[in-house]
Amino acid sequence: MVTVSPPHTWSYALHLPHDPRAPRIARKTLRAVLPAYGLSELLDSAELLTSELVTNAYLHTPGPAALRLRALGGEDAPGVRVSVWDTDPHIPEPFDKPPGRRGPLSPVPDLAERGRGLILVRQWADSWGAFPLGDDLFGRGGKLLWFELGAASGRGSR
Repeated sequence: MVTVSPPHTWSYALHLPHDPRAPRIARKTLRAVLPAYGLSELLDSAELLTSELVTNAYLHTPGPAALRLRALGGEDAPGVRVSVWDTDPHIPEPFDKPPGRRGPLSPVPDLAERGRGLILVRQWADSWGAFPLGDDLFGRGGKLLWFELGAASGRGSR
């Protein structure tokens, strides 16, 4: 009896406390998972974009967050979907628009210390989006922001 899933169907989840170390823990998780499934070429982009989503969850919400990594495609077109859940139901720009829409964004002042992270996600990911979540069994609700990177797209080597 086989007890291991085929490699193209993997999924990992990590619960993150409201802690400034959460983005680093998320990056370390990616460094362990992606090479194990032959997705090393996505590592740099995935780390940067995941760090942006997890950092936003920490900075803009008072509660915990969760990270989920899931295989995309199959052996012929591998990739990863990264999702970050947090407790705030507000979906920020540019994720407040339909997935994949790449219209103009509000400008970020040159000297602003924040405001560019989600723009990076939008520009580097193959696809991205957000879902508002109703209350779950624990009354947390919130939102889920996600992005996808595919090995065939070449986005992992930017």
